[in-house]
Amino acid sequence: MHPIAARAQLSTAHRIVVKIGSSSLTGADGHLNLDALRTLVQVIADRHESGLQTLLVTSGAVAAGIGPLGLPSRPRDVATAQAAASVGQGMLVARYAEAFADRAITVGQILLTAEDTVRRTRYKNAQRSLERLFRLGVVPIVNENDAVVTDELRFGDNDRLAALVAQLVGADALVLLTDVDGLYDGPPTREGTRRISEVLGPSDLEGIEVSGRGSDVGTGGMLTKLESVSIATGSGIPVVLTKADNARPAIAGERVGTWFAPTGKRASRKRLWIAHAARVQGKIILDDGAVDAVLGGHASLLAAGIVGVEGEFVAGDPVELVSKSGSVIARGLTGFDAVEIPDMLGQSSSALRASLGSGYDREVIHRDDLVLVRPKGLRVS
Repeated sequence: MHPIAARAQLSTAHRIVVKIGSSSLTGADGHLNLDALRTLVQVIADRHESGLQTLLVTSGAVAAGIGPLGLPSRPRDVATAQAAASVGQGMLVARYAEAFADRAITVGQILLTAEDTVRRTRYKNAQRSLERLFRLGVVPIVNENDAVVTDELRFGDNDRLAALVAQLVGADALVLLTDVDGLYDGPPTREGTRRISEVLGPSDLEGIEVSGRGSDVGTGGMLTKLESVSIATGSGIPVVLTKADNARPAIAGERVGTWFAPTGKRASRKRLWIAHAARVQGKIILDDGAVDAVLGGHASLLAAGIVGVEGEFVAGDPVELVSKSGSVIARGLTGFDAVEIPDMLGQSSSALRASLGSGYDREVIHRDDLVLVRPKGLRVS
């Protein structure tokens, strides 16, 4: 893995992941936009023929099934969405296979869930399969297994999956293609907002207002995209976010969209699982001081900073850490059962040792088991 350090290096990056969203692949009627699909294929095919590797993460299975099933819009109930994905998945990969075959390029489909990218046995199997496809000269096409997943189906238009897959295959960069031409400092439709050309770190996101809503055929708004950007950049992988029409100049390293510089080193599978794939079992509510300490990134969570607890969980379960206003700031693996924590609220380590005994004076969540899950400074509309 040799992540690139500058946008201009994208044109020669050995291995990149490109993700395209549902809204960029379908028309208003829910049918696949074959012209858009073929245009993207030509860009990836040109790169492939120059000896560079591209993994495509594609949305569109549910949207592709809308038309054939005669549905008026994207289904909101899980069972119908799964049925649409079952119908649409075959259509989608068939169209990709046909378009790539015109350039004598073979594709291979891999259906994954977020769990496949972080659970050890599944991770190794997925990694081995993808690496073999690359060595055989195949363009891997990854989609979330929407026909069977439930919670994952509602996450956000495959953005998280793309970031996790980029980490899985050791990509040099991630390119997110969507229906907007980059990150703006406010709603793009608001007069006076401007596109942000590059983001070098979390401080560049301070005060930016983004939407959590997606399009009618997609599920991910800008918030989910920025959360996915955080996964990738936090693992040392730079990201370009731009509209699908900019695919060619974006992959060529031109100054389109928004460039997000890497901010960290490759994260462990355990931390990725805690932050992005684990199903939380409850919430721990923090006071303002504990929120600041957790956001600082170097502190464990102590009982002194906890003001409440919700849900039923046992030691070792993943839980959300939330502020008093309800904002989720982190996830972690709790060291105590939910029923134990109320007696510990607000107490110092020495007080806990005196009142409850040895063993209760330790961290509720150790910093090694605690991961921030949302870019700091964002305002959600």
